Amino acid sequence: MRRLLASAGGLLLRDAGMLLRRRSCSGPLLLLGVAVCLFYQTLMVARNRLRSGPQQPAADVRSRKPSDEFLTETRRLISTLETIHRETQVQGWSQKPPRSHWAVVLTGQHLVSDTEVQLYQQVLQQMGYEVHMSRYAETSSFLRTNQGVSGWSLLLCLSSSERSCLRRISFSHLQHHQMVNLIPGLAETFSDAGGGLCHLYTHSHLTESDLPMRPYSCGSTNQKLKIPQDSRSPVGAPPPALVAMVNVYVLVTSVRPLTSFLHDISVVTTNQELRGRPTKALPVCCCSLLVLPPAPQLRDFLRQQLGPTSSHQAFGQMKQVIGEVLQAAVSTNEKTQTVNRCGLCYQLLTFTLLFNSSITPVVVQVDTDVTFSTLSKDTFDEQITKDLILEDTLHFLLTHTHLSTETEGGQYGGCRGTHALCLSEDEFLLLLRFQRWMTTPSAFQLLYPSSSSSPSSSTSTSISISTSSSSSGPQSVSDLLIRISRYYELQGNLSSRGDETEALTNQESAVSSSQDGAPGPCVDPRLRQIYTDPPLTLTPPFSPQVKEYRAEVTFETVMVRIRPEPVSSVCRVHLDEHRGPRMANYPVGLGNSRISILVTDNSEPEPVVMTIYTVHMYRESRPSLPMFGDHVMCSFVQDCSLLVKPSWSCGLQPFIRSQSPLQTCSSGHVPGRWVVPCLSCSDNRTCDWREVAWQPDSCYHLLVDRPLLQDCMMDRKVLFIGDSTNRGMMYFLMERVNSSLEDWGKAHDTLVYRNLNRGRTLVSYSYYPQFWLEKKQRPTFKQALLQLLNRSRPLVNSDLTVLVVGGVQWLNTNHLRTVREVLDRESLSNVLVVVKSLGMGFHLPVDGIRSLRLSEIQDLDRENNNIIATAKHHGYEVIDTFSITMGRHKEFLQGRCACHFHEVEKFWSPRPPDDTTSTTNTTRSTRPGLSNQSAVKNGAGLDTLTYHVRGPVNQVYSEILLSRLCSKTRH
Repeated sequence: MRRLLASAGGLLLRDAGMLLRRRSCSGPLLLLGVAVCLFYQTLMVARNRLRSGPQQPAADVRSRKPSDEFLTETRRLISTLETIHRETQVQGWSQKPPRSHWAVVLTGQHLVSDTEVQLYQQVLQQMGYEVHMSRYAETSSFLRTNQGVSGWSLLLCLSSSERSCLRRISFSHLQHHQMVNLIPGLAETFSDAGGGLCHLYTHSHLTESDLPMRPYSCGSTNQKLKIPQDSRSPVGAPPPALVAMVNVYVLVTSVRPLTSFLHDISVVTTNQELRGRPTKALPVCCCSLLVLPPAPQLRDFLRQQLGPTSSHQAFGQMKQVIGEVLQAAVSTNEKTQTVNRCGLCYQLLTFTLLFNSSITPVVVQVDTDVTFSTLSKDTFDEQITKDLILEDTLHFLLTHTHLSTETEGGQYGGCRGTHALCLSEDEFLLLLRFQRWMTTPSAFQLLYPSSSSSPSSSTSTSISISTSSSSSGPQSVSDLLIRISRYYELQGNLSSRGDETEALTNQESAVSSSQDGAPGPCVDPRLRQIYTDPPLTLTPPFSPQVKEYRAEVTFETVMVRIRPEPVSSVCRVHLDEHRGPRMANYPVGLGNSRISILVTDNSEPEPVVMTIYTVHMYRESRPSLPMFGDHVMCSFVQDCSLLVKPSWSCGLQPFIRSQSPLQTCSSGHVPGRWVVPCLSCSDNRTCDWREVAWQPDSCYHLLVDRPLLQDCMMDRKVLFIGDSTNRGMMYFLMERVNSSLEDWGKAHDTLVYRNLNRGRTLVSYSYYPQFWLEKKQRPTFKQALLQLLNRSRPLVNSDLTVLVVGGVQWLNTNHLRTVREVLDRESLSNVLVVVKSLGMGFHLPVDGIRSLRLSEIQDLDRENNNIIATAKHHGYEVIDTFSITMGRHKEFLQGRCACHFHEVEKFWSPRPPDDTTSTTNTTRSTRPGLSNQSAVKNGAGLDTLTYHVRGPVNQVYSEILLSRLCSKTRH
């Protein structure tokens, strides 16, 4: 193949009357020299024809337009580049197996769990790289070895590790195949020289009037940018001119010659309300925010604001302004530093431009990283957008990085008779990569060089061309790049058939066509990433192919914000259910919990679940230090992170025991505090939290053992009415009485258990309030109470009948008056009424349910005191669950309300078939059959599915309930 191509090249040279001398060149480089020489010669002919146009026949001019000559000859050069690309690929496949490519990722201060770090690792592994990760270059074992000097192909220095890269890596000695995401000179030029002043201005004689850029626009010390506010226009006046701030993301792939690309994503902040587009208000500057995914939509935005003609000019002016600033930066860098050899180095920059009543913007901020000053971190928009840009960059650069690294470079020179060309290997590879970039669909469009760029600029490396008949001077690689880009622009103009807007390159057309199409079905129901705050360390590490994960969080992590992002934009993501939110705050209870992520196809009237991802969460218990030696007793009433009682102390305080003998408590609402042994009351990490206990002031609650409890509960009926926290107390009582719990369910109706305590105790329950029903359809408290009484009859008008009423935060003094009225009317005025007071919950900003502010929680404390006072007035017993849960509000278990301090776990246990302590003799109003829980397991005999109510806080106030039911005054 190479021999045939070389022969063809020789024929072409002879036909052109040219002689090309070759020095140690391979076939691809020979073809490139042929193409460039032919291309250059034809350009000279075309230029001469333009100059002598009037002397040529009109018919010849019409048949041979200069643009036709340009397109034909440039197409020949591009065709040769394509041939070279194919041949080098064949050579790479036929010569030897491809060597492994190492990528070194320096994370700096980024955690391994950060999505940006995970993104690099996943994408690079998918592209065949072996990834080595370290925090800094000095700590990288791979870079310290001899292999690390030249063995790596890609070095990624994440933010906070750039200085380490610049100290450790010798950019002047990089190999041809090595790529770094830093261009040292460019990063230095746009760095902060103090107070936000760009080094660009300190290293040159430029002034503010020389560049469309503010001098103080570099570095993190720059003040927060604000958009100038429009003055109010009188009625009937024309709309105000465009005032907007635009963030665009520029990829610089080379500085000699300068080549750069513009990413499709841009962020627009404007002081006007955008008609027909969703906007997000910014309280700081009273603006609207718009994230524009593809660059063509940025043109659409400008067109809406300025009209077709001015918008086209504004977009062109924006590109020209960025190009001028980049040229000045490169020129300044050349004058102050020697050029580093880094042909594959690249730099991502964020340009912030201000349109202030003019179609020509001004650069007001340049960052040497991808930044989003106006995007929300709470909704993960910032990180999602950044990850998209970084992933697009990797695919854009690495897809064609190794297309010709195995080809040896060569030089052409000393041509006799006509034109000759000298190319370095870096220039040769740049031409090949540039050609592939221009023809491959991607998220980038060419920014510089553009068709309006001046040839042979000062930033370009000259190519030596000798000529005996032309005085046009030496040409440059930049000239060839300009002409290649011009070729694709002309192709776009010809295909657009007279469209006056700027023509799209091939990659822009691909992006545009994919965006214009109507949303289709979800054919790729995978997730791109799972974003969480705080970042979760998933096991295994996230991959779109893996559907199940586990994650552990510390005790202090009480809530996780989660937003899964799909691979395909036409797929929809919902949390927990097929119509759930795409992003939500999840309370993380102690122990195990689960988050389900549903990827759905919404192209049908009813969403269809395509894939389910599951994240199993485990939240650790409070860290505990076992007591082996001396310790002190500490106490606390409330946590300092939630001051329910502002005038009271918070956190651990030394506990002083009463010297007088303690008596049994006379009520269930005696004030108290939590007591725990610690090495020091100033550090809660030194406490043995397994020994924490509720200590009432000056008394104690009697712990009722099982025989006494069974005797106390004989012939009694205990009726519970309330929510799930009340139900948790009921199941605890049932387990304590029977020594096991064989029936359990999250009932939201009426339950009656008639076979407890060997059939001598009845327990019934009615769920209230039924919040899921429409308000007009909900049973009133009076109706629910009457239904419970009727389902539990016959009832005795004495303390053998117990009514336990209460819940989290719905109970008020009106309910207690209703209890008195109903019991009096039903001739049950002497039954024992126990009021479970309010409890902690709804204190986290969870999506989809109400969330209480601190002041509202403090109002609950006052309402709780009113409930206790009213209950005492009616002669009712009270269990003050609000005071008990207040100090341990972080120790909630499963549930979105963060109000459950109990949960039920199930297990199989062997039990004799004639056991009489079963609780499964149950009747229900709407859910029959739930108690049928027995099964034959493994064929080894009859095992029973039993349950256990766990939760130390629930245990405390449930034991107080049992103590009040079985106090001496009840016998």
